[in-house]
Amino acid sequence: MMPLIVTFIILGVTIILFMTNRFRADLVAIMALLAFVVANILTPQEALAGFSNSVVIMIAGLFVVGAGILRTGLASIAGQLLLKWSNDNELRLFILLLVIVGVVGAFMSNTGTVALMMPIVVSIAISLKESPSKFLIPLSFVASLSGLMTLIASPPNLIVSQILVDAGFNKLGFFELTPIGVIGLIVGIIYLVLVRNHLLPNDKERAQSNEGYKLSPQKIMTDYQLANQLFKIEVSDDSPIIGQKLADLKLPATYHLCVMKIHRKQMEGLALLTPEAQEMAGPTTTFHPHDLIYIQGDKSDIARFVSDYDLKFKEISPEEADELISKKMGVAEVLLTPHAKFINQTVEKIGFREKYKLNIIGINQKGSYKLKDMASHKLRFGDAILVQGAWESIELLAQETKNVVIIGQPKEHASIASATGKAPIAGLIMLLMVALMVFEVFSPVISVLIGAVLMIVTGCLRNMDDAYSNMNFESIVLVAAMLPMATALEKTGGMVLLSDAIIKVLGNYGAYGVLIGIYLLTVTFGQFISNTATAVLFAPIALNAALAMDVNPTTFMVAVAVAASMSFATPIASPTNALVMTAGGYKFSDFMRIGMPLHFIMLIVMMIAIPLVFPF
Repeated sequence: MMPLIVTFIILGVTIILFMTNRFRADLVAIMALLAFVVANILTPQEALAGFSNSVVIMIAGLFVVGAGILRTGLASIAGQLLLKWSNDNELRLFILLLVIVGVVGAFMSNTGTVALMMPIVVSIAISLKESPSKFLIPLSFVASLSGLMTLIASPPNLIVSQILVDAGFNKLGFFELTPIGVIGLIVGIIYLVLVRNHLLPNDKERAQSNEGYKLSPQKIMTDYQLANQLFKIEVSDDSPIIGQKLADLKLPATYHLCVMKIHRKQMEGLALLTPEAQEMAGPTTTFHPHDLIYIQGDKSDIARFVSDYDLKFKEISPEEADELISKKMGVAEVLLTPHAKFINQTVEKIGFREKYKLNIIGINQKGSYKLKDMASHKLRFGDAILVQGAWESIELLAQETKNVVIIGQPKEHASIASATGKAPIAGLIMLLMVALMVFEVFSPVISVLIGAVLMIVTGCLRNMDDAYSNMNFESIVLVAAMLPMATALEKTGGMVLLSDAIIKVLGNYGAYGVLIGIYLLTVTFGQFISNTATAVLFAPIALNAALAMDVNPTTFMVAVAVAASMSFATPIASPTNALVMTAGGYKFSDFMRIGMPLHFIMLIVMMIAIPLVFPF
């Protein structure tokens, strides 16, 4: 009896800590896990079993797939299409988005649906200058409701179907639950539309501040007006510059110019192997005939350089100006710290290109932009310097925290630049993953891992570091640490005790009373353990109750499947809630405030719909 009491005490304290937001949700979950081990209710192996659970691995893989969708711009493209179809009408867009989630969720897991749609939803929110918090809870709730649309849409559906078969009854058909799912989806969408401006948080200020923090390279180029200072020249066959090293020319001191990159004409034949056919200009760079030199500076200074070395001006397009930001190269704005070793030194003397393999192409001195005659400029604390070069070099410079602070997120921008043009590939990978899951070629977790690996090897993500950095470990740890709670409740007999009590108390009210009791019990525990675990625990109880009362067991089993999918009141009720909690910046109370009324509505609707579709 004592282990049972301790289990409920730990469960109660965990719920209170979740509600108070005193500690992060993942820390609370780990503390609960440790409490079960210290109380000798769970063994260390049982406590850590959640970290090897396929659901947790699948969530990690889906973060990678979602990052590929976002990095390649596929999310933005899909978002723009939705905006176009809705004619920029916020209400129409909200409804259209939820309907699409409901349809997609009918053929794949709700976790997969949310992970795939979340980048698109965030992209749409930013386009509308709205906070993602206004959209992400509805996304999660509708994904849970879509789990009732088909047999494969949710694990509880498959579990109750298999238990029926094991007991000698007919299994559920692929679309047998669809009428219930359609009813739930319609009611859920109507509810969310009505409360979206009243109960859903919409922190516009946070959304705008986050957008400002992610200072894009394109915005930097616009602020510095670099397009007006970039020129392209070609090395002629008999130019005296051929064979000379860039360092020997002393271009910054003599002409106030900066060579940014060089396109090698002789590399064109290898275009398939080296699609960029360009190299960063360094001190030892030598010039060859027909090289295309991208150079930054005042036009009169460049004209003097062209005349002295018998070079040719070439027309430069706006697209080429944008090529300062490419898969290999980028720009970043860098602030000097108070103790930077560059303070009170001129740009020419610090040897920045030699030390960091980066060009200084602009200086921001308290809002005044300097783009020429920079070599003699003496750097001061508070100056921001604009650097250009390989993304790897910019990321290495970011580690020089004693001397500089890089504004924005160079790793993220490098990843986006690297994935540019790969949206079709990301789309094909996503469709392949969905097809593998729908047709059950492999288990869902293997299908997701295939999609994640393909995102990396095809270049939709730069590398494994990029993949790991996009995993939300708070959500992963939260789900993994909460899964063993079902084991604790089962081992101590907590589930059986409560279910027996419900049947004993409500049995006098007939089959309908017991149906309501089982539904409520399943929903209640489903807010704190996974829907899969809830279905596994309550489906046999529902089956035994139906057989004891000599009524249709399918009615009771469907009630368990439906109740297990009603995961609205807590962020730990479903992996989808955990996924959106961090992304939307939600509190525990947000789920309670929005989810509890929906639970009450669904209780009334489902207690009418289930006996109508599946009579006793």
